[in-house]
Amino acid sequence: MTVRIDLNLSLDGVAMPTDQTPENPMGEDWGRLVAHYVATKTFRERVLHDTTGEGTTGVDDRYAEAYFEDVGAEIMGAGMFGFHAFPDDPDWRGWWGDEPPFRGPVLVLTHRERPPIDFANGTRFEFLVASPQTALARALELAGGADIRIGGGVSVARDFLAAGLVDRLHVAIAPIVLGRGRRLWDDLRELERYDVTSEVAESGVIHVTFAR
Repeated sequence: MTVRIDLNLSLDGVAMPTDQTPENPMGEDWGRLVAHYVATKTFRERVLHDTTGEGTTGVDDRYAEAYFEDVGAEIMGAGMFGFHAFPDDPDWRGWWGDEPPFRGPVLVLTHRERPPIDFANGTRFEFLVASPQTALARALELAGGADIRIGGGVSVARDFLAAGLVDRLHVAIAPIVLGRGRRLWDDLRELERYDVTSEVAESGVIHVTFAR
């Protein structure tokens, strides 16, 4: 069992841009940050439900495939679920429509009391007010010995890294500079204890993995 994180970053370490608007809740910079991932065959199949076989199949796609492999439970923040964009909608069920790509238990860290949401494809969102340690303990109960993915956003990832709870961190560093936004690296000196490997994709994205 591995506790792992996968994030997309800019060259200056931004994991969450700050150019969101009500009309574009993720912002234009987010599209630039994840363009290599969205272009992959795996993303198109898993998230967009595109069965045409189109999409890139190189290094980026290999990491996209690994993102979904052997995950028994996921932990994410309220922002990744989308509460910041739809704060007053009691029927909000997340960004992903009726077929979220997770296909298993997802723990959403939030201050909102909500009953769980179940989807036909096996995805189940549970909403917790909990510390990283308590959330991880609950995820371990649900994961059945498979991996636990800390899905984000950046604040949740930083909290788990700072608490020393992450076994593997993979970051896909896009060759762009955003200049503003929420950064991953600040004060995370704990990463000195990890072994580091890197690989450059055909897109120019650098995939860096920290593992212990």
